[in-house]
Amino acid sequence: MREAFMACTARRPALRLELSRAVGISAIATYEPPWLLSNQWFDGLLSRKFVQHTGILSRRISLEDEVTMGVRAVENLREQTGCDLRQCLAVVFAGSSLIHGYIWQRLLGNARTRPENFTAVARQFVERLGIPSVRAIGINWGCSGYSKAMEIAVRYAVRRRLRNEQFMLVVTANRTSKITDYGCKVTGPIFGDFAQATLLGRATSRRHPVQFALLYADAERQPADGVYFDYHLRENVVAPQPGGGRSLEPRRLVFSLDMMGLGDAAPRAMANAAAKALHATGIRPADVNFVVPHQAGTGLVRLTAMKLDELGIHGEVINGLTRNVGNISSSSVPYALQQNWNRLHGTIICPTAAVGKPGSASVTQGCLILTSP
Repeated sequence: MREAFMACTARRPALRLELSRAVGISAIATYEPPWLLSNQWFDGLLSRKFVQHTGILSRRISLEDEVTMGVRAVENLREQTGCDLRQCLAVVFAGSSLIHGYIWQRLLGNARTRPENFTAVARQFVERLGIPSVRAIGINWGCSGYSKAMEIAVRYAVRRRLRNEQFMLVVTANRTSKITDYGCKVTGPIFGDFAQATLLGRATSRRHPVQFALLYADAERQPADGVYFDYHLRENVVAPQPGGGRSLEPRRLVFSLDMMGLGDAAPRAMANAAAKALHATGIRPADVNFVVPHQAGTGLVRLTAMKLDELGIHGEVINGLTRNVGNISSSSVPYALQQNWNRLHGTIICPTAAVGKPGSASVTQGCLILTSP
């Protein structure tokens, strides 16, 4: 496996050391919705080994939309860093719970609900921040959204020559609860709502000194053996209510997952992405100090660690962060970085994997390589 993976190269040039050595992560701030839904709410729906396989005891649920959650994360970032949003060069907004336009057309074509155009949502976001003239880029790359957003942000920063006093914002916001079928034992208990804001600055910035220099950022789609993800319009869907109650929604757009297929595909995709990243930068697997993978669940991270070990990557693997937040999709890697902010050092790789477009036989994979003194 190691030889096969290390021989792989990306189908297009990734963002590599020579392009990004002057840019890095200066700060990360998060927003956790106050509503905490524990496993007890599911009342026997959970499988016997659910906690053992996922590590999840509770998850956050937001009553606010993705834009509002992202704004709250940026407000926390401003309080933490004192950043002046007038110095923001651009914003990349990754919303993993935003609905693709063709899904609205296929399932809700006659509905009056407005489609969630990714670019329009990103524009709404910067307007809410009070910086409407800033370039706003909106995407939905699911759980690989952070990898893709970082690639886009740093490419833009390099092309526009980010100045020392300027910065970029990468914001991820997922409100998966709005599209969850809580009566489904496969998808109902997995995901939590969350938002985060990452400040990217120049390595020479005194105003926003870099904690993690960015050496590589890339994400791509790959064909898969099957369709692992799709949307459905279902009737009489159970949903939680604040205070522990339940409601029955007469009609709800919900997603479905092939967890067996993903359980096989995701660890391989993350290992593949890590191998490509190391190959592209010339970094030896033995030189990796830490692995900060997408926190899909403790079991999937353990399987990923086994795949990485076969590649000669023996750095410490960060795991177990789903306990009180669940799988928080594109926010999980920055959340893990923030939670381990003061102890991560040396070379750090952050592989991600996700389902592809709804109804498509595809997956996404991505990776960041960071370095810290």
